[in-house]
Order: sequence, then structure tokens, then C-alpha cells
Amino acid sequence: MTLATSDVTTSAHISTTLEDSTLPIGMGVRTPGEFRVTRRNGKATTFDPSKITVAITKAFLAVEGGTAAASPRIHETVAELSESVIASLKRRAPGGGTFYIEDIQDQVELALMREGHHKVARAYVLYREARAREREEQAASSEEAAPARSLSVTMLDGRREELNTARLRTLCDEACAGLEGTDALTVFNETVRNLYDGVAEKELSASLVMSARTLIETEPNYTYVAARLLMDQLRTETLSYLKLSPNHATQAEISTRYSEAFRACILKGVECELIDPTLRSYDLARLGAALDANRDLQFTYLGLQTLYDRYFIHHKGNRIELPQVFFMRVAMGLAINEIDRETRAIEFYQLLSSFDFMSSTPTLFNSGTLRPQLSSCYLTTVPDDLDGIFSAIKYNAMLSKFAGGLGNDWSRVRAMG
Repeated sequence: MTLATSDVTTSAHISTTLEDSTLPIGMGVRTPGEFRVTRRNGKATTFDPSKITVAITKAFLAVEGGTAAASPRIHETVAELSESVIASLKRRAPGGGTFYIEDIQDQVELALMREGHHKVARAYVLYREARAREREEQAASSEEAAPARSLSVTMLDGRREELNTARLRTLCDEACAGLEGTDALTVFNETVRNLYDGVAEKELSASLVMSARTLIETEPNYTYVAARLLMDQLRTETLSYLKLSPNHATQAEISTRYSEAFRACILKGVECELIDPTLRSYDLARLGAALDANRDLQFTYLGLQTLYDRYFIHHKGNRIELPQVFFMRVAMGLAINEIDRETRAIEFYQLLSSFDFMSSTPTLFNSGTLRPQLSSCYLTTVPDDLDGIFSAIKYNAMLSKFAGGLGNDWSRVRAMG
């Protein structure tokens, strides 16, 4: 059946008639035998049977036209249907109670179908579906518009800038790209909801990460979202310290700047006496071109946070390595004595950055640095004299300083001195 435009317009009040005269829940005390209606917004109204009669009448008029309003047949049919709906509701709560608006509308549909008024029932169903879509669209629009409040961000140099919501939304979109079950708008709105005017730049980055972290329990893929948002924090910290522009690069922007960041990191590390000067003599352009920025997207939140906290080289509290730079620095240290060291370094990098193989902690810490201690464990024998025993403790401390595991052989020490 096709409804004319005028019919659909007329039906625009079919269900809303049942939703007038609101009263907040908790206002007043319901007496025995009293019926109430709870609307979709959570507010309660007094149950008014006449509203059901009006709604059914409008449903008939939407199908049969306005001239049917004077028809005795329509009045009789509507009265019978109204009594049927009201009786059905009261049977469900004989001592009084609260009905939800959707339950009442369901009963109206059932009554129309049972009595054979299929055209009217169909028009009523279609109207309810249209209204449901309108509510969803309004909710989405409200959600989109919610973050529009004016906020400023306090930059590292003390300046205040207006919150760049466009960049914030881009970061959320990039973080959720390709991850099933995640929603960029949810992360975006949750982040803005937790901000305040004048929020520090570092707090803004932390808020992004925390907003995604809280969602990991509902959808495991949010661990990748949180990691990607942490990557933005790391990019800003690293690029700012290396004085590279733009220092607030998105994932898409860093993809074309990774080679530049790699070269700057190696040179800065050598300058700060954190990286072996030999690494500067590599073909940095060739190695930089081999870096794959998309592999930054493989990290879970816990994995990247661990690297951020413990493994990336830092100077004066600032990280100077990005993940792919970190893997290449380790690979360069491993290939330092190879004949074709660039080729071998790229091979080692591909192995590490793809997570097909991962070196032990001392190698990740020290490869390519001034103290390339790559061994995981050390076994020492403690001599049977006081000087040797306390020297062993000193050696343990020195080995621990550069991430070596320890094992002490005490078999030479006598049980009794």
C-alpha cells in the first residue's frame, strides 16, 4: 500500500498523542489501582485512556482521510479498539502499575491486527519506524554537536590556543581505522567531556589515551586504539625535542617524515653521547627509506606503553626515538660488524619490526649505544674470602646497571669460615 503525502503528514501525531502531560518520576505517590505511563525520556505521566482513543482515531483518519471523522462506523470501531487495548493493559497490572509508552503502542498494533484493520495497522507500524529513525538521527546530531563548547589548550610555552577539534577528530578517526567494533566518535566525545578550559597540552594527550583505555573492557580492539593515540603523544614529544616540523604530526603525516625523524634521532643520540658514533657512518638515507610507518599500528596499548616507559632512548626526560627508529637502531647495532651492514641491518629491522622475532631486553636496551652489552645472563663464581665475596656484590651491581641477568656460584665458599 502506498500512502499519499497528506496521509503521512496526518499520521504525524499518531504516537505522540500518547506522550503528552509529563511528570518527573518520583513526583507524587501512586495509589493502589492507579496507572502511570513512562515516556522514552524517563519521565512519568498519568495514564489517560482518552489518549489511546485519539491515537487510534488519527490512525484511521491517516488511511481513510479527514472526511471519515464524522463516520459513526469509525467512532464505534475506535471505541471498541480502545476498550480492547485498555482491558489488555489492565489485565497485565490488575492492581495498578506503570506502563512504558512502547508497550502501549505495541498493544494498539496488536488490537488493530486482531480486528483485521491491516491497512491502518501497517500505517501505524510505518509511522513508528519513521519516528524511531528521527529519534536516532536527532540523538546522533546531539552527540556530534555536544563537543562544540569553546575550550582552550595551554601549550608547553605557556601560550593558550583554541582546542583544535578537527585535528582531535582526525586522530580518533586514524586510531579507529580498520578496527572492528570501535567508534571514533565515542572516543572523541569521551575525550572532550573530560577536558576543561585551559587544559595543559600533555593532559590533552593523556585524556585521549585514557578515553580509549576505559573502553578496552567493552571491546578488545580498543587496545590498538589506545596504542595509536599514545603514538600521537610520543610523536609530539619526539618531534618537538628534535625540532622537526610539524611536531604535531598525525599518523598520515609521519609516514612521509619517518626517514627525516630517523636521521635526526641518530644524530641527536650521537651528540648527546647516547648512541655509538659508528651508527652515523651508515647510509642513513637508505635505512630511513626502509622504515615502515604502518608497523606502528601493530602495537597493543600495553606493548607500546612498556617501550615508552623503559626502552626508548631519552634525553633530559624526552624520548628521542619513535618505534621504527628504535627497531632500526637495534638492528644497526647488531649489524655493526657485518660486511654489507646496511643490507643486514634492514634484514634485522624487518624481522624485529614485524614481531616475527624479538631480541631480549639487554639487546633492545643497549644495541647501537656506547655500551653495547647484549647478553641476557651472567654467571660468576664467588671466591672463598671476604674481599672476593664483597667484590662479587660490586660486580653484580655493575652488571645489573646494563641490564644483565645474574647467577652467582657459591660452591667455593666454605660452609664455616
